[in-house]
Amino acid sequence: MTTRYLIGRAELLTYPIEAPKKAPSNKAHPYTLGEAKQVIVPQIEAANVLFQELPGKACVDDLAVARLVLHPAYLAKSFFPKQLFDQVGLTSVGSRTRRIKPRRQVLKKAPAEADTTEIFVAGTRSALKKFPAFARSLNEQMPVGEQFAQLESFAAMTAADRLQLEGTELGHVFEVGLHLPPDGDAGYVRSLFADYAKDCGFLVNGEFGFEAGRLLFIAVEGDATALERLAQFTLARVIRPMPHLRAARPVTRSQPLSVPFSLPSAEPLSREPKVAVLDGGLPVEHVLGRYVRRYFLADEHALDVPSYLEHGLGVTSALLFGPIEPEEVAARPYAPVDHHRVLDAKVEGEDPYELYRTLGHVETVLLSRQYQFVNLSLGPDLPVEDQDVHAWTAVIDSILSDGETLMTVAVGNNGERDEALGFNRIQVPADSVNALSVGAADRSGAEWKKAAYSAMGPGRSPGRRKPDVVAFGGAPKEYFHVAAPGLKPNVAATLGTSFAAPLALRSAVGIRAILGDPVHPLTIKALLVHGCDSADDHDVRQVGWGRVPSDMNRLITCGEGEARIIYQGELRAGKFLRAPIPLPEFQLEGKVRIRATFCYASPVDPQDAGAYTKAGLGITFRPNRTKQAAGKKNAASKTFFPKAVFRTEEELRSDLGKWETVLHAENGCLGSSLLEPVFDVHYNAREAGGAASGAPSIRYALVVTVSAPKHPELHQDILKAHAVLQALEPQVSLPLRT
Repeated sequence: MTTRYLIGRAELLTYPIEAPKKAPSNKAHPYTLGEAKQVIVPQIEAANVLFQELPGKACVDDLAVARLVLHPAYLAKSFFPKQLFDQVGLTSVGSRTRRIKPRRQVLKKAPAEADTTEIFVAGTRSALKKFPAFARSLNEQMPVGEQFAQLESFAAMTAADRLQLEGTELGHVFEVGLHLPPDGDAGYVRSLFADYAKDCGFLVNGEFGFEAGRLLFIAVEGDATALERLAQFTLARVIRPMPHLRAARPVTRSQPLSVPFSLPSAEPLSREPKVAVLDGGLPVEHVLGRYVRRYFLADEHALDVPSYLEHGLGVTSALLFGPIEPEEVAARPYAPVDHHRVLDAKVEGEDPYELYRTLGHVETVLLSRQYQFVNLSLGPDLPVEDQDVHAWTAVIDSILSDGETLMTVAVGNNGERDEALGFNRIQVPADSVNALSVGAADRSGAEWKKAAYSAMGPGRSPGRRKPDVVAFGGAPKEYFHVAAPGLKPNVAATLGTSFAAPLALRSAVGIRAILGDPVHPLTIKALLVHGCDSADDHDVRQVGWGRVPSDMNRLITCGEGEARIIYQGELRAGKFLRAPIPLPEFQLEGKVRIRATFCYASPVDPQDAGAYTKAGLGITFRPNRTKQAAGKKNAASKTFFPKAVFRTEEELRSDLGKWETVLHAENGCLGSSLLEPVFDVHYNAREAGGAASGAPSIRYALVVTVSAPKHPELHQDILKAHAVLQALEPQVSLPLRT
């Protein structure tokens, strides 16, 4: 029987279309301008009193920062109050999501509390002093007056707003996130902060610093009793104790067993994929030598740590072979691996700067742009939080925003910590929107569920559905077996998300090794999500889109009566692209199912936690070109991608669903209802929460599976009907063991 492989080049079927006309807005507003003045003007005056009391050195170029909260009815980027800011002399330097109880709701059934946007605005103290008089002069006919009426509250940003100290050991080293004004130079802001910090008794460590978006992350050292004074620096966003590295150690120390296995006799399937593991190094004696292409020490002057070496060996083994069956032949690797030792004795020595030092190593490897596939099974011992983006996430997401690298990140082994306090949530940087976050399943076969230790979602919005996927990571009843240290091929029994992440990446590398260049890393990410074992019977906060299948054929081949089609290309900001779903030339009969997965890589605004992704997709499904309302240019639409499971009521009414970088759904219909079905895709760009100008093109991938049981030759029928399409044949000799 002929194997039916993925159908490629569907992007050649796509074409641009005109933007549909927008319906006129009849938005109801919660407050009149008069009501807003009555509440907001006294708040501005109270903030100005605090601003005048600040020490001069704390105010860079006399700038002060206020917290401006919008009413929840104005979450969409079109309501961003830019005109108000421009006329007052204010600049948005960042934002975050905040839950509030508005003074009044627009809808009667609206919940008492709602998520909204809190914007950090910077302005000179003299400009802020004039704000109350300006506000009093506004009238209802002025567009800027309408924007003023959108405000829920206005307050000075205080030291208490910047300090995040609860539930942590303070120590003497702290992480500081600094806002950078749009025209501000990072070096200039850093030097002024260092000067002010010195007056407060703190020393800024000049060796470490990470700039991401309009945020500068730096490390300072000093006495915790002076933190409140330090936090008066107006451009400070957050000050917290420096987190430690979780180093993604397994839940239990791996146990070498005197049980052998056999190494595969064949070379790696392909040497084309460029693959890297960033971890704890490799022991001097191990059996992976012929499969490790190169070995790098990020710091050649640092010593090894035995436990980190075991961890690095196990992660590399998982990526090369998957879980090893004792006394069996290990699976053939899909590609050789480069190993970068980014954890070493300086980390083990409780270096308070270990977090930044290790991030520097990770950043260096990613910026080299050498790799299409990277695994990271380590990070800060810090559950994700909704209000702020951590340096690790910001740096990694910024580098991955070109969509050229698929990076798997272990979500952490903190799943059994206190849920009420959020300590069991996925750990930084698994909240990255441009990486693939991987949790652990407890079984390699059927009847699987989330491993108890595996961290839970949700992630931060956008990026709520985290982990993205799960893969087998081992459990007390079924351990994950990896290669043990030593010159003999023996197994070690272990478990942890550290091994689930490289196992998921192994499938990605396998797709690239088998199908070659025609399949882009972002498309492979979409294929992993698209082919997941269903998450319908599981809590999506635990397993995301589901478990990555261990059988490679499920990802790259099509069954009888089935066709899987991939589109890959670029989208232009503000434009609409029509993506036809290819069908045979004849009408399909019986029940038909269409499954679709969109993935795109997005630039990010780390300073705007609530508007983090700068790119969003509005996707409209039009199943039948003849179903067209009078006077309309386009066919009628039908809901395809439902609102995300995590959406609150106010999020459902806003446009937040547009900003998720992974969308996946499946819909059933009768074949007779389909006639030249299409997806219309609109790339919506924003910047700092408002409208964007000159936004770059973004890379996207779309995977569509059409299933029509009454048409066993569907795959071939589609290829016959569309000459530009092509089945993606393997680039290497098969079969192989998977």
